[in-house]
Amino acid sequence: MTLFQRVANGANKAVFPLLRVPGLAGLLGRSMVVLEYTGRKSGRTIRLPVNYRQKGDTVTVTVAAPGQKSWWKNFSGDGAPITVEYPGGGRRTGHATTRTNDKGWRQVVIDLAPPS
Repeated sequence: MTLFQRVANGANKAVFPLLRVPGLAGLLGRSMVVLEYTGRKSGRTIRLPVNYRQKGDTVTVTVAAPGQKSWWKNFSGDGAPITVEYPGGGRRTGHATTRTNDKGWRQVVIDLAPPS
């Protein structure tokens, strides 16, 4: 594991409790969600806080430093199921795939299933 990955893991662990603080959860929820998915190689359930944008039923996560990270590769090819958890409550399931946008940035695009 690289130094970058160790620092990122530590930062991610610090964010989880902040997403549960009532006043702060609403504020962070405007830009952060927790993704939950199954690792394609490990088979483990993975939870990861990320910055996101949402338009309708499409959530877009731009992957910062994709060469230093591998989580987004779980959604290469045909993609995979994913759950988006919003701070303060609310979960939506969907299907995530990777793409490169017109600026050359790696993104994970999540098409959410209709709310139940």
